[in-house]
Amino acid sequence: FNRIMLEEWAYAQPYTSEAQRVAAFDQWLHHYNHHRGHTALKGHPPAARVPNLSGVNT
Repeated sequence: FNRIMLEEWAYAQPYTSEAQRVAAFDQWLHHYNHHRGHTALKGHPPAARVPNLSGVNT
């Protein structure tokens, strides 16, 4: 996680300030947790592996 966070958020683009970098974190974290595929999960986003994340019992 730390390597991915550094590559895809912290140093993925030039920020004009640390405040701008921090402001981008929530959006990046949402993308990481809900949309970004992972090779170990065979293309499914990480949140798809968590049972009942959406609050719908199946």
